[in-house]
Amino acid sequence: MNTLLLFITRTIFLLIPDIRGFKCKRFLLRLSGARIGKNVRICSSVHIIGNGNLTIGDNTWIGHENLIVCSADIIIEQNVNIAPRCYIGTGTHEIDPEGVSIAGCGKSLPITIGNGAWICANSTIIAGSVIGEKAIVAVGSIVKGEVKKYEIVGGGLAKHIRFI
Repeated sequence: MNTLLLFITRTIFLLIPDIRGFKCKRFLLRLSGARIGKNVRICSSVHIIGNGNLTIGDNTWIGHENLIVCSADIIIEQNVNIAPRCYIGTGTHEIDPEGVSIAGCGKSLPITIGNGAWICANSTIIAGSVIGEKAIVAVGSIVKGEVKKYEIVGGGLAKHIRFI
């Protein structure tokens, strides 16, 4: 994605009511280099930054005040619901005990969120995570790694709750 065009897109988003103008927002994100499907609804308060590839499938909802940091590929498939105040970020660091900072060399890992998944409010999806088809990430959860399809996970670092 083009970071300058994303900045301009973000500025224009602020002028559009949060749950209106979805067609205009899709157009602006496509212009910035994102692949946006049909009937994608993104609230104006969503903040998207980075120069990675962002793909959002048809009929996906991205709620209020989400932060999407895209320095590697982020694929959000079709019919996904992302509730308010979630963080989805592809950046992380190597652990470097010998370096000046324990947060050593930066790296970016892709994120995939499968068809029909539901990411509940205040959840965090960490770099390298894969959320399976129709999986649920419970409110306030942190996901690192894989969530299998039809699985519900929840907690400080999300753990298995049950399969649907």
